[in-house]
Formats: sequence, C-alpha cells, structure tokens
Amino acid sequence: MIRPHRSPVIGTGAIFLAVIAVLYFARDILVPLAFAIILSLVLSPAVGSLQRLRIRRFPATLLVMFVSVSIACGAGYVISNQLLQVASDLPGYRQNIDNKIKALRTPGKGALGRAAQNVKEIGKELAAPADAPIEAVARTRTGQTAASNPLAVRVVEAPGNELLYVRDVAQPFLGPLAKLGIVLIFTVFLLVEETDLRNRIFRLAGLNRLNVMTQAVEDGTRRVSRYLVLQLLVNLGFGILCGIGLYAIGVPYAALWGAVAALLRIVPYVGSVAAGAMPLLLSLAVFDGWRAPLLVFALFATLELITGNLLEPWLYGTHTGISSLALLLTTVFWAALWGPAGLILSTPLTVCVVVLGRHVPHLSFLHILLGDQPVLTPDAHLYQRLLAMDDQEARAVAEQYRHEHSLPELYDTVIIPALTLAEQDRHKGALDLDREEFLFQSLREMIADFSQQAETTEQPGTESPAPDQAQAKHARETSVLTSGGRVFSLPAYDEADEIAAAMLAQLLEHAGCATITLPLGSSFQTTLALLEPTRNDIFCISAVPPFAFSQARTLSRELRVKFPGITVVIGVWGFGGETERALLRFHPSPPDKFVRSLAEALEYLGVGARPLPAKGESGASNAAGESAIIAA
Repeated sequence: MIRPHRSPVIGTGAIFLAVIAVLYFARDILVPLAFAIILSLVLSPAVGSLQRLRIRRFPATLLVMFVSVSIACGAGYVISNQLLQVASDLPGYRQNIDNKIKALRTPGKGALGRAAQNVKEIGKELAAPADAPIEAVARTRTGQTAASNPLAVRVVEAPGNELLYVRDVAQPFLGPLAKLGIVLIFTVFLLVEETDLRNRIFRLAGLNRLNVMTQAVEDGTRRVSRYLVLQLLVNLGFGILCGIGLYAIGVPYAALWGAVAALLRIVPYVGSVAAGAMPLLLSLAVFDGWRAPLLVFALFATLELITGNLLEPWLYGTHTGISSLALLLTTVFWAALWGPAGLILSTPLTVCVVVLGRHVPHLSFLHILLGDQPVLTPDAHLYQRLLAMDDQEARAVAEQYRHEHSLPELYDTVIIPALTLAEQDRHKGALDLDREEFLFQSLREMIADFSQQAETTEQPGTESPAPDQAQAKHARETSVLTSGGRVFSLPAYDEADEIAAAMLAQLLEHAGCATITLPLGSSFQTTLALLEPTRNDIFCISAVPPFAFSQARTLSRELRVKFPGITVVIGVWGFGGETERALLRFHPSPPDKFVRSLAEALEYLGVGARPLPAKGESGASNAAGESAIIAA
C-alpha cells in the first residue's frame, strides 16, 4: 500500500498553529504560571543561600516569600500614599489648571489662532444639516418655543448602603488580586519542588537527551536571569535620572515619580509613556507657564530615546542572544496573544524560545529567525553579495574579516571557499555568464587592493623585525627553496584556479620569494621554456574543488615529463578529505607535496614564519622583476 507523502513544512506549520491556539485559549493558566516561573528564577538564589545556612527548603521558601511580599506591600503602601497626597494637593492648583484649559480652548490672536478659528467655523458649517434653517423658520411660523420642547428624563438610582459601596470599590481589584494569589501559590510550589520538576522535565525529554536538555536549561536560566538583572539595573538608572531631572526642574514629589518610572518601565514601550504622563500633567497644574512642562517632556523623551534605542538593544541583544528587530516583533506577538501580560513577559519568553531553537535541531529555525548571531559564514556572505553584484558590500565583508585576521587566513577562510561555491554553481549551470564575469573580476580587484594595502603598510627605510630563533630554525629546516630558487605558480585549469594561483604568488612575493605567475592558456609551455626552470625551482599547481584533481593530475604529469627531477607541489585549496587517499588519485606520479591551504603551502616552502620584507629589499625587487618578465 502506498502511503501519501506529507510535506514536513505542512506538518511544522500545523504544529505551530496548534501551539499558538493552546497559548491563546489556555492563557488564564499559562500567564500566571509564566509569571511564577520568572519570579522563581529571581528568588531561587535567595532560597539557595538560606539552604546553605542549613535551613530546609520549605521554611527557606516561606521566609523568602514573606520578606519579598512584605517589601512589595511596603513599597506599594508608600507609593499609594504619595499618590493620594498628590491627588489631595491638586485642588490648590485649580486656578492654574483653569488657565491652561482656557488657553487651550481659546484660539490665539496670531496667524495660527486665526487659521484655527477659520477651520473651526468651516467645520461647523459642513456639519450643520441642510434643512436646519427651514426647521427654524417653520417653528417660528407655527409659534413653537423652546419651552414646548420635550423634557429630558433621567433615572436616578436610590442610594445604597455601605456594603454596596465597598463592593463597588473593591470589585475592579478582585480579579488582579486573584491572579496575584495564583502567581504566589505557583511560585511557592516551583521553589519547593524545583529539583523534582527539573528531573521530571529531563525524564520526559528522554534519557538519551540528558546532555542537550541540561545545556538548554542552564543556558535558558542563565540568559533569563541575566536579562532580569540587566532590566533591573536599567530601570533603576532610568528612575534615578528621572527623579534627579524632575527635582532640578522643580516638580513636586520628584522621588515618587522616579520610583513610578522605574516600576512602570517593566512594561515595554507603554510603561515609560505612562510614567512620563503623570509628572507632565502635574507640571501643567503646578507651574504658571509652559516652560516646566516642556522641560519634563524633553527629559522623559531624551531618556527614553537613549535608553530604548541605544542602551537596551545593545545590552539585551548582547546578553540574551536576540536581535533588536526580533525583540520588537516578539513583543507585538506576545502582546496580541496575552495582552498587557504578554508585554511584560515578551523578552523572557522569547529568550526561552531562542534557547530551544539553539539546542533542539527541529526548532533551529527559531534560533535562525530570532537570534543575533550571523547565520551566514563570511565566505557565504561574500559569495552571496557577489551573486547580487554588490561589489561594495562584498568588499566590506572581506575588509571586516581582514581587519581581524591575517591575509593568508582571509584567503584560506573566505576567498577560496567563495571560489569553491562559485565553481559548484558554475559546473551545475546555475551561474549565468554576467554574474560569473562580475564575480571573478571583483575577486581579482580585491586581491590587487589587498596587495597594495600590504605594500603601503611597510615603512621604507626600516628593517623588518627578526623572527625568534625557534621560528628561524624551523624555517631553515623545512625550507625546500635553495639559493636562487624560484616558485612557478600555475593554475590547473580554469579562472578560479588562476585567481588562487595569484593569491599564492602574492603571499610568496610579500615573503620575499622570487615568484612567477603563469596565466591560463596554451602558451605557458613556451613561456616555461624561455625561463629555463632548474632543479632549484618549484612548481606550485593551484586547483579549486570540486573538479580539480583530474586537471591537476594531468598538468603535473606534463611537467614531470617536460622537466624531470623538478619539485611539484599541488594545492587543492579547501580539500577536506584525507591526504593519503588524495595522493592515491595522482598515482603513478604523485606530487612531492600535497597541500590543502595557502598557509600549509607557505609553511612547506619555509616562508610561513618569515616576516614581510621591508619595502625596497632585494627579495621583493627580485619577485617584482620576475613578474615583469611574464607581463612582458
């Protein structure tokens, strides 16, 4: 029986939609549980400290919860009393409030005020019904007066007793208090049964995944705890700066508004707006002019712009592993799913999702989409920008890598792998001619620019620093170049091989070796005859995978026949297999040395430990002269 094929994308999408549905419909249970998990992460170190003092887990949990709830209630009591005091002081500023309202309602006498008045009158005329004058005339003719209009009727409820008044006042707070109680109960059980719950999660994941789950739990706990600590520090700093700024402006209760700002900033994006609105309204009531309210607005706007756009993205993105754009998108997602609670929990929940994507292979797409680590390696990034024919950004990728690494590392790790990717696409017919020409030409220009940069960094008239004795001895023992020997850098077959041969020749020239680069074409045999290679010379054949062995083997055999006894080095750059098995493919005439990287080739030739010669030294001059022969 043939079973129908099911696409993995459809299955993953169905699971994703099912998870979202569960998160939405079970939010009444999951939201308190999420808050309890976050709170348990905050209080768990304190419980562990009490346990180290030989206090059992359950009494330590109760003690920590009692102290935490007492501190929260005390802070809430102080803040609420201060807010009530502010409300009781507002009637004393009634005159200022009335003046501000009149100033806002009454248009000014300038051009802006006259324009506003004209727009208001036009709006009234457009909003008035067309038959209003006719109705007014009709009422006048029939003798109707305003007294004959029907009276409005309003139903007034009878006054209730004190119990009903208490019920009406307390009813809006019953729901949040009930959820708070559920959160506290969940937190107590999570702290008491922490070890048992952790072991059950590990057992549910499977004994064969203990290592992965242990790393995931530790990584998630560390990142969430680090985020909570950073958020606490950022909010405290924000509140302190707000309090100091408001005190300097002269706003009453500056310390209160600083504390409120620190608390409300727990809610992303919305909390800071609400925190700034209260002192702004108070400044409108207290001060006569508009200078103080404008200063309050500028204070909160400046602090929020700096904190929200510079400080928080750098801190949270660096320490939580989430990109700034992902933080914004996930905040919107969790807010749409869970409302205000989702706003508060968005970052910790996203951290957990990214950690799962990092350690669970089936969820790796979450880490790719939400994480802050680069998803393209430098070689893939370079190749992709070359495919897009964006030479400027491609150069930026290479320059950034060159800034942190040496030139041979850049060639071995970035340029040659990009050439390998291009060769794979070219042999599959996936690379069109225009992109191919652009890619190879851009790489040639990059290599030429790197050569010029290396020359300009050398100071004329100065001596190069001598290598240490161990490096010099190793260079003398491993060098295969004798006095007067030259290196002939040959491409195996195509344009990618020619670029690789040019990179090797460039590195050898900078190391002071007499190097000759032979171009592609059938005339290199004639050129070699003119140069008369000797036994002191070395042929280095450059080949770029994946189709490199056959061309390199053919060229090596031809050189062996043409110049018996010559040293042949074959470099299949980026080859990832075993060297012994690779040499078997060159039987019966294997090369003298098989290398897989430019750094390995330089080490074999004995120049890997040599310093770059100073500008104007004989080695560079000799190499330049030999290259000039080929150019001629």
